[in-house]
Amino acid sequence: VSDADLTRLGVDAQLLPLVRLLTSDAHLDALQSVLPEAQYTALLALTLGLTPEEAWAEVAQLLPADAPPGEVDPGDLVSAMERTPGQVTFVSGQEELQRILAHPFASWRTFLHPSQRKIAHYPSYTGPAQVTGGAGTGKTVTALHRATFLVAREAPGGQPASGGSAAAILLTTYTRNLAEALDAQLALLVEDPALRQRIEVTNVDRLAYSIVRQSRGAPGFADDRTVRNLWTRVTEVAGLPFTPAFLQHEWEQVILGQDLRTEQAYLTCLRTGRGRPLTKEQRSQVWQAAQRVTGELAAARMSTTLQLANEATGLLRTATTPPYRHIIVDEAQDLHPAQWRLLRAGVAPGPDDLFIAADPHQRIYASRVSLASLGISVRGRSRRLALNYRTTQEILAWSVPLLGAEPVAGLDGEADSLVGYRSPMHGQRPQLRRAANRHEELVFLTEQVRSWLDAGIEPHAIGVAARSASLGRKARDALNADGITTVALGGQGAKKAVRAGTMHGMKGLEFQAVAVIGVEQGQVPALAAVTAEDEDAVAHAQDLQRERCVLFVACTRARDHLYVSYAGDPSVFILR
Repeated sequence: VSDADLTRLGVDAQLLPLVRLLTSDAHLDALQSVLPEAQYTALLALTLGLTPEEAWAEVAQLLPADAPPGEVDPGDLVSAMERTPGQVTFVSGQEELQRILAHPFASWRTFLHPSQRKIAHYPSYTGPAQVTGGAGTGKTVTALHRATFLVAREAPGGQPASGGSAAAILLTTYTRNLAEALDAQLALLVEDPALRQRIEVTNVDRLAYSIVRQSRGAPGFADDRTVRNLWTRVTEVAGLPFTPAFLQHEWEQVILGQDLRTEQAYLTCLRTGRGRPLTKEQRSQVWQAAQRVTGELAAARMSTTLQLANEATGLLRTATTPPYRHIIVDEAQDLHPAQWRLLRAGVAPGPDDLFIAADPHQRIYASRVSLASLGISVRGRSRRLALNYRTTQEILAWSVPLLGAEPVAGLDGEADSLVGYRSPMHGQRPQLRRAANRHEELVFLTEQVRSWLDAGIEPHAIGVAARSASLGRKARDALNADGITTVALGGQGAKKAVRAGTMHGMKGLEFQAVAVIGVEQGQVPALAAVTAEDEDAVAHAQDLQRERCVLFVACTRARDHLYVSYAGDPSVFILR
């Protein structure tokens, strides 16, 4: 890039010799705090491979034409920031900014960094595309902007979605709570009702349920407890030399995971990801047990979510045309192969069919998948984000080692790495506190939360997480008894309440301050969630890694303050 082009992009002439010495992203990041935003954006855009003309388009979005002096409202801080982005002073968190600005924080949640914009606004991917990155790197906002980019590009009309809606795009994720959060964020980006109704937002299980319901009426649903009890009973009656958990995982991960319909198919299939070998006779025993379970579920007119996904896939495959033109998937690392087959059947293969946002380091459920084996290849169309915009570097530096040193496999079958994962923000180091017993730990918790409140942190900006629901309830009881109002993590409307719940429930949320409690031996990792090593060594290792991810997810929900406590002996995960 010539000096003339750099000058036209607004880079100061005095900086040009220094710019020529930059040889890495880290060098440019080091200058971010001293460069005006427009100049930094221009240089960053060029490092990402944009042409000078494309870089100028990024800069122009930060520098709208100045309004005539008579039209300037001196109290309109947002317009002032848009006019002079190089003079903006960034504050330490959402709540502080809300106290400064007399309007919602929503405008900040629609901003795309140039590295994200390049991915979200790419003219057209030739097939499925993927964006990966650590917690807080903006994968979700990139996925949301991809949805708005595609819907704006679509011509009026088009194929209706299942159920007769006008949606051409499906925006989906793993859980209902995450889908509701996506829907709320999408409302900030798409104000035109005609465009908004063309994007359907729902979680994958609900999608499967709705497709099956349209075909044969509302199906009965078998929850996790029902299925566990059923497998326990079948195992005891059959006298099989396996634990109920092993048999249930074999059914879910192999039989349902590959949608095997016959015993012969199961006898000859590959059991990728399962460490304990089975003889042909043992496979036959497992198959017969699975048939008894599915038979009892059918007799009760009940189905599991994975069974519904396989049934819905079959219905879509027999349809004349797929229901969607584009499908965008957030938190994709937690989807089961059966759910991926459903999404693959929901959109015709072709340009911009699937857009996937995932981070295998945040995999908190047992599902593992190779997309290529399901006809979803992202090779050559996978992009990675490395800059964390939510969490301070001090919290990241403490949290990343929780993941351990074992390599993590991505959805494309390649090892995924957090090399280069970093934050430009700095703050306090996380606090780690030991208590002699649970009562003392809860006393310490109330003291910590009270100190955050006294420091001006708003109640709803504080989150408390525990590995078990029972400990989460004890935390709420202790805080409530001390006069600190709490609600469940998914609680709505109570702005003057601290949020508390399980580590799993923290997924997709963010707080200014987070307390993670009960991080001790026996609680983390949760014994019931880890397969015994002598039963299946591979499953044991996978379960331990997933437990590490659960703790990592909970800790990286914190933006400014992280407090971790335990009673007795600490978890092996936090021994340094």
